[in-house]
Amino acid sequence: MPSGKPLALRSWPKRLWRLFLAFFPQGEGGDDAFALAFLQGEERTLYLAMDPRDRAHAVRVAKRLLRDHPDAPAFVIRAALLHDAGKALRPYRPLERILTGLYAPNVPPYPLRRGFWGAFQVRRHHPLYAAERIRDPQVRALVLEHHRPQSLWGRRLHQADQEE
Repeated sequence: MPSGKPLALRSWPKRLWRLFLAFFPQGEGGDDAFALAFLQGEERTLYLAMDPRDRAHAVRVAKRLLRDHPDAPAFVIRAALLHDAGKALRPYRPLERILTGLYAPNVPPYPLRRGFWGAFQVRRHHPLYAAERIRDPQVRALVLEHHRPQSLWGRRLHQADQEE
Protein backbone atom coordinates (compact mmCIF):
# COMPACT_ATOMS: atom_id res chain seq x y z
CA MET A 1 0.00 0.00 0.00
CA PRO A 2 1.49 3.36 -0.99
CA SER A 3 2.54 5.77 1.72
CA GLY A 4 0.89 9.19 1.94
CA LYS A 5 4.29 10.78 1.28
CA PRO A 6 5.25 11.93 -2.22
CA LEU A 7 7.38 9.41 -4.13
CA ALA A 8 10.45 11.67 -3.92
CA LEU A 9 10.32 11.58 -0.09
CA ARG A 10 9.60 7.84 0.07
CA SER A 11 12.65 7.12 -2.09
CA TRP A 12 15.18 8.93 0.14
CA PRO A 13 15.93 5.98 2.45
CA LYS A 14 16.63 3.79 -0.59
CA ARG A 15 18.76 6.49 -2.20
CA LEU A 16 20.79 6.82 0.99
CA TRP A 17 21.22 3.04 1.09
CA ARG A 18 22.42 3.07 -2.53
CA LEU A 19 24.89 5.83 -1.67
CA PHE A 20 26.17 3.69 1.22
CA LEU A 21 26.57 0.70 -1.13
CA ALA A 22 28.78 2.85 -3.37
CA PHE A 23 31.61 1.96 -1.01
CA PHE A 24 30.96 -1.79 -1.16
CA PRO A 25 30.49 -3.02 -4.75
CA GLN A 26 31.37 -6.57 -3.80
CA GLY A 27 28.33 -6.65 -1.49
CA GLU A 28 25.93 -6.21 -4.38
CA GLY A 29 25.03 -9.28 -6.32
CA GLY A 30 22.59 -9.07 -9.17
CA ASP A 31 20.68 -11.88 -10.77
CA ASP A 32 22.60 -11.88 -14.04
CA ALA A 33 20.93 -15.09 -15.24
CA PHE A 34 17.52 -13.39 -14.91
CA ALA A 35 18.76 -10.39 -16.89
CA LEU A 36 20.53 -12.33 -19.61
CA ALA A 37 17.38 -14.38 -20.25
CA PHE A 38 15.65 -11.16 -21.40
CA LEU A 39 18.48 -9.36 -23.16
CA GLN A 40 19.49 -9.82 -26.79
CA GLY A 41 22.81 -9.53 -28.66
CA GLU A 42 24.71 -6.33 -27.84
CA GLU A 43 22.30 -5.61 -24.97
CA ARG A 44 23.98 -8.42 -23.04
CA THR A 45 27.38 -6.79 -23.53
CA LEU A 46 26.01 -3.43 -22.34
CA TYR A 47 24.47 -5.04 -19.27
CA LEU A 48 27.60 -7.00 -18.34
CA ALA A 49 29.73 -3.85 -18.68
CA MET A 50 27.69 -2.23 -15.90
CA ASP A 51 29.00 -2.02 -12.35
CA PRO A 52 27.66 -4.85 -10.11
CA ARG A 53 25.70 -2.28 -8.06
CA ASP A 54 23.98 -0.95 -11.18
CA ARG A 55 23.23 -4.48 -12.45
CA ALA A 56 21.69 -5.45 -9.09
CA HIS A 57 19.59 -2.27 -9.12
CA ALA A 58 18.52 -2.88 -12.73
CA VAL A 59 17.36 -6.42 -11.89
CA ARG A 60 15.37 -5.13 -8.90
CA VAL A 61 13.72 -2.52 -11.13
CA ALA A 62 12.86 -5.12 -13.79
CA LYS A 63 11.45 -7.54 -11.21
CA ARG A 64 9.37 -4.77 -9.63
CA LEU A 65 7.96 -3.88 -13.05
CA LEU A 66 7.04 -7.52 -13.64
CA ARG A 67 5.50 -7.80 -10.18
CA ASP A 68 3.44 -4.62 -10.57
CA HIS A 69 2.71 -5.06 -14.29
CA PRO A 70 2.83 -8.76 -15.27
CA ASP A 71 1.64 -7.74 -18.74
CA ALA A 72 4.79 -5.65 -19.34
CA PRO A 73 6.14 -6.22 -22.85
CA ALA A 74 9.64 -7.70 -23.14
CA PHE A 75 11.07 -4.42 -24.48
CA VAL A 76 10.03 -2.69 -21.23
CA ILE A 77 11.87 -5.27 -19.12
CA ARG A 78 14.93 -4.94 -21.36
CA ALA A 79 14.80 -1.16 -20.92
CA ALA A 80 14.59 -1.61 -17.14
CA LEU A 81 17.68 -3.82 -17.25
CA LEU A 82 19.61 -1.25 -19.33
CA HIS A 83 18.29 2.05 -17.98
CA ASP A 84 21.57 2.83 -16.16
CA ALA A 85 23.94 1.31 -18.74
CA GLY A 86 25.25 4.78 -19.60
CA LYS A 87 26.99 4.89 -16.22
CA ALA A 88 29.42 2.27 -17.55
CA LEU A 89 30.83 4.74 -20.09
CA ARG A 90 33.68 5.61 -17.72
CA PRO A 91 34.76 4.42 -14.30
CA TYR A 92 32.34 5.74 -11.69
CA ARG A 93 34.27 5.64 -8.41
CA PRO A 94 32.62 5.42 -4.97
CA LEU A 95 33.34 9.02 -3.96
CA GLU A 96 32.04 10.23 -7.33
CA ARG A 97 28.84 8.20 -6.90
CA ILE A 98 28.24 9.79 -3.53
CA LEU A 99 29.06 13.33 -4.60
CA THR A 100 26.94 13.13 -7.74
CA GLY A 101 24.09 11.61 -5.72
CA LEU A 102 24.11 14.69 -3.51
CA TYR A 103 24.78 17.38 -6.11
CA ALA A 104 24.14 17.38 -9.84
CA PRO A 105 25.09 20.59 -11.66
CA ASN A 106 23.85 21.26 -15.16
CA VAL A 107 26.72 20.10 -17.40
CA PRO A 108 26.83 19.42 -21.15
CA PRO A 109 27.00 15.78 -22.29
CA TYR A 110 30.04 16.25 -24.55
CA PRO A 111 32.96 16.29 -24.63
CA LEU A 112 33.12 13.70 -21.87
CA ARG A 113 35.67 14.85 -19.31
CA ARG A 114 37.76 13.22 -16.62
CA GLY A 115 37.50 13.64 -12.86
CA PHE A 116 34.49 15.02 -11.03
CA TRP A 117 33.31 16.99 -14.07
CA GLY A 118 33.04 13.71 -16.01
CA ALA A 119 31.25 12.08 -13.07
CA PHE A 120 28.68 14.89 -13.09
CA GLN A 121 28.25 14.35 -16.84
CA VAL A 122 27.70 10.60 -16.37
CA ARG A 123 25.19 11.20 -13.59
CA ARG A 124 23.18 13.74 -15.57
CA HIS A 125 23.42 12.23 -19.06
CA HIS A 126 23.60 8.46 -18.47
CA PRO A 127 20.21 7.92 -20.18
CA LEU A 128 21.59 9.56 -23.34
CA TYR A 129 24.86 7.60 -23.17
CA ALA A 130 22.96 4.32 -22.83
CA ALA A 131 20.40 5.16 -25.52
CA GLU A 132 23.16 5.92 -28.01
CA ARG A 133 24.36 2.32 -27.63
CA ILE A 134 20.99 0.55 -27.86
CA ARG A 135 19.73 -0.51 -31.27
CA ASP A 136 16.11 -1.44 -30.51
CA PRO A 137 14.11 1.80 -30.92
CA GLN A 138 11.53 0.89 -28.25
CA VAL A 139 14.17 0.01 -25.65
CA ARG A 140 16.21 3.08 -26.60
CA ALA A 141 13.20 5.42 -26.22
CA LEU A 142 12.32 4.12 -22.74
CA VAL A 143 15.92 4.28 -21.52
CA LEU A 144 16.19 7.83 -22.80
CA GLU A 145 13.04 8.97 -20.98
CA HIS A 146 13.49 7.06 -17.70
CA HIS A 147 14.23 10.26 -15.71
CA ARG A 148 11.72 12.44 -17.59
CA PRO A 149 8.95 10.03 -18.58
CA GLN A 150 6.71 10.86 -21.52
CA SER A 151 4.89 7.57 -22.08
CA LEU A 152 2.88 5.20 -19.91
CA TRP A 153 5.70 2.64 -19.77
CA GLY A 154 8.21 5.45 -19.24
CA ARG A 155 6.24 6.56 -16.16
CA ARG A 156 6.06 3.00 -14.91
CA LEU A 157 9.80 2.50 -15.41
CA HIS A 158 10.52 5.79 -13.66
CA GLN A 159 8.35 4.81 -10.69
CA ALA A 160 9.98 1.37 -10.37
CA ASP A 161 13.41 3.01 -10.64
CA GLN A 162 12.54 5.45 -7.84
CA GLU A 163 11.19 2.69 -5.62
CA GLU A 164 14.19 0.39 -6.06
